[in-house]
Amino acid sequence: MKRVAIAGASGYSGEVLLHLLSRHPQVKLASVTSRSLAGQRVADAMPGMRGRLDHLEFSSSCPEELVRQKDLDLVFLALPHGVAGTFATPLVAAGIRVIDLSADFRLSSAATYSEFYGGEHSDPELLAASPYVIPELESSSWVEAPLIASPGCYPTGILVPLAPLIRERLIAAEGIVITSFSGVSGAGRKADQFYSFCEREGNALAYGSPRHRHLSEIEEQLSRWAGNSVIVQFTPHLAPMNRGIITTIVVRPNCAGLEDLYATWNRQYQSAPFVVVLESGNFPASADVWGTNRIDISAVKDPRTGNFVIFSALDNLMKGASGQAVQIMNRLFGFPETAGLI
Repeated sequence: MKRVAIAGASGYSGEVLLHLLSRHPQVKLASVTSRSLAGQRVADAMPGMRGRLDHLEFSSSCPEELVRQKDLDLVFLALPHGVAGTFATPLVAAGIRVIDLSADFRLSSAATYSEFYGGEHSDPELLAASPYVIPELESSSWVEAPLIASPGCYPTGILVPLAPLIRERLIAAEGIVITSFSGVSGAGRKADQFYSFCEREGNALAYGSPRHRHLSEIEEQLSRWAGNSVIVQFTPHLAPMNRGIITTIVVRPNCAGLEDLYATWNRQYQSAPFVVVLESGNFPASADVWGTNRIDISAVKDPRTGNFVIFSALDNLMKGASGQAVQIMNRLFGFPETAGLI
């Protein structure tokens, strides 16, 4: 049994982590922190946890308090960007492993972080040493790292289908156009009229164009897989649904046909329990992946334009956040990859 903690357990990602880890067969939740819920029993603040975490209370959200718990094997940081970094440095210095769900360690460059997120990065040295991990795309070389960056929700829905194709030069690295629709939970738990039911129900809109913060992450990773600079057109939309992300990607092919694309996907993901490659013409749906750690992908070829059109669907709070973080933990500790996730 590994003793783990969640810092920032009262947000949407933190609450999903609570549910997943409370059922995990090889994990003991030793501590959960929340500034807003400190001192309250988890089962009182979150009635869905009754019968599972009746013994546990939220503690104040303080990195020093977590460091004092010297028997912790791992801390999940489910904190806002800018805050997570202030927790990560003392935890890593104390020898506690960290999986960060924020954006603070997803980029390799402190300059790029400052450009997209504003302000100086709290620990550029740790940033440079922290691997960015989508488990299905990376070898096991990252498992010894003291801190692992769990990818964002939009980038996961984009990189899982695109990275193998970029690597194999099956698609052009230029002219990629990406359109995504996200559920409202992607904005986090906040009291804001803009995200209220009356404002969002039956109302979809584009936002964050042309430089959404996740663009930095998407382009950096695609450039890594391509071996040269990749610039994409990315337009996110807010959709009138609680959770889920649907993505459509238009690319120019460099290969003979769709069968080459599918052959590459099938090789890459033949042993991946959470990637489902659908037949061409079977379009991924957000409702089909709700509550799962799965990402569904498919593609068609447009005979009129000659383009490939690629589709993906995932749950932004699962494969796009907490589920993927637990999947990373499973790989990190040598647990079955699906432990606590199916």
